[in-house]
Amino acid sequence: MQDPMTLGSSQSSVSTQERHSAADQPLPSTPQASKPLAMTLPAKSKAPNFRRMRRVIAEDAEWTLAIVPLLTELCIQHIVRNFHNNPILKQLLPEHQQKVLSHLSPDLPLAVTANLIDHESYWQRCCMQRWPVCHVAKHGGSWKRMFFERYLESLLKHFIPGTTDPAVILDLLPLCRNYVRRIQVDQFLPPVRLPLPPRTGDQSDSGSEGETEEPVMDHYQLGELVAGLSHLEELDLVYGVKDCGMNFEWNLFLFTYHDCQSLAATIKVCHTLKIFRLTRSRVDDDKARILIRGLLDHPVLEELDLSHNLIGDRGARGAAKLLMHSRLRVLNLANNQIRGPGAQALAHALAHNTSLTSLNLRLNYIEDEGGQAIAHALQTNKCLTTLHLGSNELSEPTATLLSQVFTINTTLTSLNLSCNHIGQDGGKQLLEGILDNKTLLEFDLRLSDIAQESEYLIGQALCANREAARQRVLNPSHFISSITASSLENSMG
Repeated sequence: MQDPMTLGSSQSSVSTQERHSAADQPLPSTPQASKPLAMTLPAKSKAPNFRRMRRVIAEDAEWTLAIVPLLTELCIQHIVRNFHNNPILKQLLPEHQQKVLSHLSPDLPLAVTANLIDHESYWQRCCMQRWPVCHVAKHGGSWKRMFFERYLESLLKHFIPGTTDPAVILDLLPLCRNYVRRIQVDQFLPPVRLPLPPRTGDQSDSGSEGETEEPVMDHYQLGELVAGLSHLEELDLVYGVKDCGMNFEWNLFLFTYHDCQSLAATIKVCHTLKIFRLTRSRVDDDKARILIRGLLDHPVLEELDLSHNLIGDRGARGAAKLLMHSRLRVLNLANNQIRGPGAQALAHALAHNTSLTSLNLRLNYIEDEGGQAIAHALQTNKCLTTLHLGSNELSEPTATLLSQVFTINTTLTSLNLSCNHIGQDGGKQLLEGILDNKTLLEFDLRLSDIAQESEYLIGQALCANREAARQRVLNPSHFISSITASSLENSMG
């Protein structure tokens, strides 16, 4: 009888041998398993056959594995797509408003966006799309104001009386009335001139040729538009045509009497107007007086620019009357036809004026008759700081009187006498006056026939005045204390 331990070991060895023998025997063959692996691959490639692989084909052609967008994003997309018909903005949260505005098209109708969207980012995109050059600083730093001002200006520049429908401009008025503060138009188109009908044989030679009516050349009338702009402060106009090319005619640059009367009535009732410019429009004495009559006693007008026109002495007298009946601070009559009598009228008004700070009379013909009159006015005037008398045929007598003014006047800081005939003696006298003056900071004497030495010494005196002015700005307390000390010394002496 075998030992149990020996029996157990023999059984285990037998079972191990059986397992090895079973492992050595081949597995039952199947049709696929019996084929070699190489037979399952294509003959020319070792890559798997994708046609035999299972694929997921979505029924939606736009279906992707991306994450499903949030419901708020889907709502924002829907609002943007339907903003034209259903503008929703104010009801949204601020962050959602920004997302909507960033996706809105700049081409949306102004009737939808004008009084609804105030965000500057949207109006910046609108401006950048329309105009390649945008100087937003000229429009108060507001992109929305810039858009409406330039859009309105473009409509005015291309308006053709008798052809363009006035509703094109007036329909914009309810949308832009709160944003337009300046109108700057450098072109007004005249009406289209139709060819005259051919003469008929029935017309007799004694017919009234003089009765033939001249074609109406009046331009667009600004009255109704300006009346609706409650915040308008600046009006800058030029009655002419740009880029007329070979079609040049003087009638294209005609500022008619009807234009003048209508414009005068317009600016008279515009009580918010602070700056009025009408340049390069061939304004003569009669038209200038009509315009100035509309500005008399204007409550807030500060600047009047009628430069580069045809204004003579009668128009200058009208401007002098305006100085007596307004709060004008800037008057520009450069490049006109003002002579001595007109300058004398302006000088008389200047002697009694208490508001004008800048007067520009360059490129006129006032000569010494007008120059001396203005110099006399500066002896009593206490407000004028800038005076431009360049190219006025002034000579030594005016320089002699101005040298005396320098020792008395303490308000004038900028004077221009360039392109005159001051001469060497006149330059020496101006130098003597400048040495006793501590307030003049700019003095232009180019092309005035003075000696180089005098011009150099005058420049040195002006540098000293500018340095003293800079020190007064940096140390106002020291300047006040020095004035107080000097006044005490004078009183004790």
